[in-house]
Amino acid sequence: MTTEATLRSTSASPTPRQVWTRARGIALAVVLLLVAAVVIATIRSDSRHGALDPRSADPKGSRAVAELLADRGVDTRVVTTLDDARAAAAPDATLLVAAPDLLTHRQQSWLRSSIAGSGGRTVLVAPGSWSVERLVPGVTADPATSLDSELSPDCTLPAARRAGTADLGGVRYTTTHLDADQCYPSERLATLLRVPDSTGDAAGDTVVLGAPDILNNDRLDEQGNASLALQLLGSRPHLVWYLPSLSDTSAADSDDERSFLDLLPSGWLWGTLQLFIAAALAALWRARRLGPLVPEKLPVAIRASETVEGRARLYRKANARDRAAAALRSTTRTRLAPLVGVPVTQAHTPEALLPALSAHLHQHGDGQTLHTLLFGPPPSDDAALIALADQLDALEREVRRP
Repeated sequence: MTTEATLRSTSASPTPRQVWTRARGIALAVVLLLVAAVVIATIRSDSRHGALDPRSADPKGSRAVAELLADRGVDTRVVTTLDDARAAAAPDATLLVAAPDLLTHRQQSWLRSSIAGSGGRTVLVAPGSWSVERLVPGVTADPATSLDSELSPDCTLPAARRAGTADLGGVRYTTTHLDADQCYPSERLATLLRVPDSTGDAAGDTVVLGAPDILNNDRLDEQGNASLALQLLGSRPHLVWYLPSLSDTSAADSDDERSFLDLLPSGWLWGTLQLFIAAALAALWRARRLGPLVPEKLPVAIRASETVEGRARLYRKANARDRAAAALRSTTRTRLAPLVGVPVTQAHTPEALLPALSAHLHQHGDGQTLHTLLFGPPPSDDAALIALADQLDALEREVRRP
């Protein structure tokens, strides 16, 4: 097969049928992924609805504890803005903050100024390092969370001693308050803290829970969860249940804007780092196992035309017209050099090849035309590449003609 025929057979654009045959596997995979995503989203669309919401009967909701508190004469009121939460701080009220980490630093400072000295109780549910140090000065969150969920009180707090074992765990805390009750320890760090209010009424305090499990509907009847939840939330006649959200812009400031990484739990960041390390180790292991490339003699001879056609198809797939043209010109110069008396080592030097080639030709263009043909720029499209192949074939035939 000639060079021109090879280029003509490989430069034709694929038919729609060929495109569909090549792409149908990828298209099918994309469709299956989209269908699976829609099905999963539909099935789980309500699974997290109303998490820690006292009005929700979902497994992660808290309607059960609200109803038990109502039976004991404690009324529960849900608020969703910081202004309402601050106004509710009072000696006869318990303020529960369901997701403290959703508050900006300025919102945390405003909330802290309202609850300090109010004489009431504040319950913070699973605050992380983003919020706990501002809401409860002197308390810090440990980066490593508890691996245990069923923990014993191991403290003198009456509510914890009466409740016994409960599902706490989660975030672990340390404190500099000597009079704080440190309960349900996991590896010697508390997962429940009660810090008395030293700035105002001695009856006021702040309770920090490391996990929300004791408030969830599906866990309330396990261990001493119900007893502990009712004692912590039922010490005052009024319970204000604050559900923070990102849509609450009260006291917000542009300096408090949090990035996407700030909103991710620390466990996700550590997990991603571990995955990268595992992928790097797996790549290193596979590379060492495969070892270096070993040359091997082919068991059968491959026809030159098949090799040319295969390489041409690769060039066509990559749109590498420049490399294809360079290969055509280089091969033509190598074949022409011995015919005009130029050593092969100088076949790619214009100063040596072009004068000898011009002297040998009887009917051909000037030296500039030969220079453009053999050493010119790459063609701009497939048609120009085919034309270049035709011209190189014609030049070689003319040189070989006696």
